[in-house]
Amino acid sequence: MRILAVDTTTPSGSVALLDNERLLGEFCLESPATHSARLFRAIDALLEAAGLGVGQVDGFAVAAGPGSFTGIRIGLGAVKSLAFASGKPVAPVSTLLALAMKPVAEGARLVCPLLDAKKEEIYAALFERRRAGLEELIAQGVYSSDAFFARLPARRVITFIGGGLEAYREKLASHVRDKARISGRSPFIAAEVGRAGFRLIREGQGVSAAGLEPVYFRRSQAEEKSRA
Repeated sequence: MRILAVDTTTPSGSVALLDNERLLGEFCLESPATHSARLFRAIDALLEAAGLGVGQVDGFAVAAGPGSFTGIRIGLGAVKSLAFASGKPVAPVSTLLALAMKPVAEGARLVCPLLDAKKEEIYAALFERRRAGLEELIAQGVYSSDAFFARLPARRVITFIGGGLEAYREKLASHVRDKARISGRSPFIAAEVGRAGFRLIREGQGVSAAGLEPVYFRRSQAEEKSRA
């Protein structure tokens, strides 16, 4: 099954093409201001390099959030249009889950993906690697940084990954101390989105273009102002 995967939820945007879970190619670019301008060109270039047309893709996977509200909308909008035109299924994948998959592939047991949600808040979760897959020990959501870090187990080694590390490194160190490990894996996650998406579609959990929804975990600033 050929899967085209897209992630524009963070500044580290990427597009990947997979055959089942095997990566065929990936286009990565650290350029948050140009996701909308470059995304379709990246998709076209990747498919052309593989000698494929979009009609030969069997399904799509997209990072549905959390992350940048604008970035989420760009990725979902692009994948919706491709899925609508082709009639192929789409797998919405959590950005946090895809991030957690990277260090797990290297053997990490406990993994904590972190994204900066601003206002002293983070998008975060705590996953544990099990034989059947990743299990949530702390549910995915938006948290006060202090409240989330206080919930982390103090005596177990935790591998952290994600853009939120830079903003909250000092707070994290004060809570976790010497049990923290920082993943050195790249921040580009389209390949992981594709692998997770393949499993969802294989299990019949893909959705139609019309059924694709974002994962925000909270209202945008514009929505908050409109309710004020």
